[in-house]
Amino acid sequence: MTEAILVFALAIGLGWPLGRYLAAVMRGESMRLDRAFSPVERPLYRLLGTDPSRGMSWRGYAKAFLLSNLVVGGLVWVLFMTHAWLPLNPDAIPNMGWDTALHTMVSFLTNTNQQHYSGQAQLSYLSQMVGIVGLQVITPMMGLALVVATLRALMGGRQAMAPGNDPAKTAGSEPDVGNYWADLVRPTLRFMLPLCLLWSVLLTSQGVPATLQAGPVATPVDASVEMKQQKIPLGPVAPMIAVKQLGTNGGGWYGPNSAVPLENPTPLSNLLETLALVLVPVAVAFMVGPFTGRRKFTALVFGSMLLMSVLSTGAGILLEGHAAASTATPALMEGKEVRFGADASALWATLTTQTSNGSVNAMHDSLAPLTGLVTLGNMLVNAIWGGIGCGLQQFLVYLMLAVFLAGLMTGRTPELFGRKIEAREVRLLSLLILLQPLVVLGFTAAALAIPSLTGNSNPGFHGISQVFYEYTSAFANNGSGFEGLGDATSWWNLSCVVVLALGRYPALVVPLAIAASLARKRHAPEGPGSLHIETPTFALTTIAVIVILTLLQFMPALVLGPVADHLSLAVR
Repeated sequence: MTEAILVFALAIGLGWPLGRYLAAVMRGESMRLDRAFSPVERPLYRLLGTDPSRGMSWRGYAKAFLLSNLVVGGLVWVLFMTHAWLPLNPDAIPNMGWDTALHTMVSFLTNTNQQHYSGQAQLSYLSQMVGIVGLQVITPMMGLALVVATLRALMGGRQAMAPGNDPAKTAGSEPDVGNYWADLVRPTLRFMLPLCLLWSVLLTSQGVPATLQAGPVATPVDASVEMKQQKIPLGPVAPMIAVKQLGTNGGGWYGPNSAVPLENPTPLSNLLETLALVLVPVAVAFMVGPFTGRRKFTALVFGSMLLMSVLSTGAGILLEGHAAASTATPALMEGKEVRFGADASALWATLTTQTSNGSVNAMHDSLAPLTGLVTLGNMLVNAIWGGIGCGLQQFLVYLMLAVFLAGLMTGRTPELFGRKIEAREVRLLSLLILLQPLVVLGFTAAALAIPSLTGNSNPGFHGISQVFYEYTSAFANNGSGFEGLGDATSWWNLSCVVVLALGRYPALVVPLAIAASLARKRHAPEGPGSLHIETPTFALTTIAVIVILTLLQFMPALVLGPVADHLSLAVR
């Protein structure tokens, strides 16, 4: 519990100044660092053929986002299927099969990092550095760009956010939501890369490998006659670990992720990696107020997320600790790194699923069933902290829905920042809310109904949890898994590709369309009849809406999975 308090204290203490800096970066403010970064940015804008000062409509912004994903994704897919013939492959790694390559590309393109492969055995150094790490750097910034554009639209567009401008004057016109390419380039160069460089150096100092040489050959102390030597895979691991943690990515260099001592060798490296899970999402929450000019809005967003995070983290640690205390056998340590123990494993498990990170320092398949219930709940909500940008975008969806429901219950006008939420916006919000259960529960039912095709490895209650977790993780763009599931098959690769895409792109683009629709409406000054959202009462209302929706949609699946799993163990 002490480590949990320390991680939260450091995340808040460091996240506040980082959030203010990130707000300045996304607003395009002049700063002293312009001399260092502008000479790098200008050639990039020329290469992209864009003027960073020219704004876009929401449609133009969304098209640029989708086009960039299509081009980058296609190049990375080809790279994974051809890296055996390319440089930086000292371990002679063979090419990936097309379906595994497709799943890996879509997984990393959607900032999910769900892995149906072992990185040290199936990817070359070139694929790791260019394909994996490249996507791990830019995809979180794509999510940040979309939520920043949505915030601009909610405020009436860039015109209305300019100092001295009246939001009412922008009504009826298409809002300027910013320039996508500028919103992608500026935070990548000025925020993410410097932060990753710092974390990479810190992790290297703790013994995380950072080399381009082939791995050494060692003789294990328990080597058999048949196998006297073992090749130890190395590589530029530290930079990937830095960006996987800071970018809410999660995909590890090694198959067992940060449970491997080479990825996470010391208690300090474990603290640094645990802190990195939530640092940037906390900074994004702190960014909201300075960026929008509404300081109380930060209090609403950050306060709601922090309360849900503390409750989830406390529940995970207590449930895992209670399970450890209630058994006379050491079975609970199965699947956990003994250097960290149950508490540090539960802390990581809850934080990695509160964000869309998905990295692990213990196998989630070995968590106590009710701890697994907590991690599933975190991903189903997907707005406790969430991914960089994506979590805030999902929180805005819940916020707008809470505004509409609270307005109906109290008889006040359902307005968000002076603009009415009406039937069109509610239909789009309903589409997003219903998409998750339709996709996740639909694919879960199909996988459980045809075990001969899907290869589910566990027929009991835990088998339901494994399948449900896999699709929940894919839709939440989290990437962690109950890895007792044999998911390296064509069924899991291709079905998860569909779920990954449906969990990413509608959740980013549809809220932007809703915000743009609101921006075109007449702006009414807030008065006695308006619903005031920046209050503790409304924060609790929003949390209640989140909890009720999650329970109503997924309680049967949760009862048949982790709850039944827990009860079956209790009976034994």
